[in-house]
Amino acid sequence: MRHRKKRNKLTRSKDQRRILLRSLASSLILKEKITTTESKAKKMRPYIEKCISRAKKNTLSNKRILLKDFSEKTLEKLFKLGERYKDRPGGYSRIIKINPRKTDSAKMAIIELINGKED
Repeated sequence: MRHRKKRNKLTRSKDQRRILLRSLASSLILKEKITTTESKAKKMRPYIEKCISRAKKNTLSNKRILLKDFSEKTLEKLFKLGERYKDRPGGYSRIIKINPRKTDSAKMAIIELINGKED
């Protein structure tokens, strides 16, 4: 039975979804603010939150786990973000909805990392 199996698959296979999330997350880590479709932003938010939470605990095990998904340059920036959010219990990103894309009217959103202190 298919009960409670509905998920947003972003019209991609499992491997393509995983690679898409990794590339969007690495762009967000490096630039701290990206524009994408609303559904991709909503799908990426829990992934990036878990990565930052893991980066807050700067251990060898966490570095190895995150190194599977990110390059060393991105990993270095991620651990700097982990230091920035050291005292924050969660909620490292925000999604802001913007006007739809003109070409295909897709719902668009800005996903950004918030400031570490009070923002």
